[in-house]
Amino acid sequence: MSALNFLDREHSVAPPGYSRWLIPPAALAIHLCIGQVYATSVYKIALVEHFDTSLTAVGYIFSVAIVVLGVSAALFGTWVDRVGPRRTMFTAACCWGAGFLVAALGIQLGQLWIVYLGYGVLGGIGLGLGYISPVSTLIKWFPDRPGLATGMAIMGFGGGAMVASPLSQELLVAFGGSEFGGDAVMKLFVTLGIVYFAFMMFGVFTVRVPAPGWAPAGYDPEAATQKKMVTRAHVSAANSIRTPQFWLVWIVLFCNVTAGIGILENAQPMLRDFFRDATTGDSAVAAGTAAGFVGLLSLGNMGGRFVWSSVSDYIGRKMTYLMYLGGGMLLFFGVSAIGSSSTAVFVALMFLIISFYGGGFATVPAYLRDLFGTFQVGAIHGRLLTAWSAAGVAGPLIINAILDAQGKEPGALLAGDYRSPILIMVAILAVGFVANLLIKPVAERFHEPEDVVEAAGTAR
Repeated sequence: MSALNFLDREHSVAPPGYSRWLIPPAALAIHLCIGQVYATSVYKIALVEHFDTSLTAVGYIFSVAIVVLGVSAALFGTWVDRVGPRRTMFTAACCWGAGFLVAALGIQLGQLWIVYLGYGVLGGIGLGLGYISPVSTLIKWFPDRPGLATGMAIMGFGGGAMVASPLSQELLVAFGGSEFGGDAVMKLFVTLGIVYFAFMMFGVFTVRVPAPGWAPAGYDPEAATQKKMVTRAHVSAANSIRTPQFWLVWIVLFCNVTAGIGILENAQPMLRDFFRDATTGDSAVAAGTAAGFVGLLSLGNMGGRFVWSSVSDYIGRKMTYLMYLGGGMLLFFGVSAIGSSSTAVFVALMFLIISFYGGGFATVPAYLRDLFGTFQVGAIHGRLLTAWSAAGVAGPLIINAILDAQGKEPGALLAGDYRSPILIMVAILAVGFVANLLIKPVAERFHEPEDVVEAAGTAR
């Protein structure tokens, strides 16, 4: 028997009596690791100086990773459903860990394109596979609370930066001193690649899939589908992209993510510039304060994924997104108007913005389950994540291009320089708000026959 046979789906079916509450830790082991992608702002300036390039060029490292995340999730979504979470999570761990090592080589050689290839392409594949597999598995284990389930998994993705940001800061100082450069970032990448691979393997060994026909005790599918926006039918991944609902949700996710990701990817330098204005120009104090508040924003990102997605089980997914998008517009207006005049209010607004951003990610798998059923929800989710890919380019590009156009050095920007891109984010959120209003149940002509769904479930 092959040493890797334990990765097969049939070897990961849960035995009778297995507790579904053992699955969230496996999901968190994966998402806490790949959530490091949100901590790229910690070493962004060091890479700008190391490669002697622009904020936009270094920002492409993050953007490439997010683009490949969405593309790989879309391309391999049906493969993930077919082979199961264990093999998928193992592949994700290999790609994510190797991506750091290849990127470290690129830094050592002074070749930015190798960093794009390593962290962006190879690491991006690990991101895509690692992201969707635990989510689709948890939806199957928690049909009674899909918002809670997806929140538990994706909470780890938001919390990954809360761990990675201060950890990376400490390691960078240990490797290169307070004025760390590219060599320290290279050593950091090697360390993270090894540590993350080992931690993700915990998830690989512990994840299970429910047996065919399994349901939680007391679960009543009739009661669960009495809500207007929740269907008992099922739509295939191929049919889903033919529905207007898929593309409306795509627009909703794109708008919510573009607004949040543009801020989050620039979190540390942006916070530093706001705090420098609020601390009479003291750059050292501002830099230290900003590093601490990146971790706080990560807490908002993580908490929003769990809290708001759990709330969506009670108020409905459509109403929850109206809160994310409508409330987000008001919060961005507040940031633009208040600026650096009140540090406490500024941080509170940013915390809520990032919590809505994180909540949008955690709620969308449950939204898809409500609209399209559970038949191929993992594959549908994978295809929808192309919205994240597009937003991963649009958000940072809008922010970085406008900041670069100011003609200032990265460390010389002022709080007021961020006003224009912030107001652009308000307009983007308004588009998503309208798209969400237009979503209604999927037409019956797109539903899969019951015998096809049952046969597929038996085969799995």
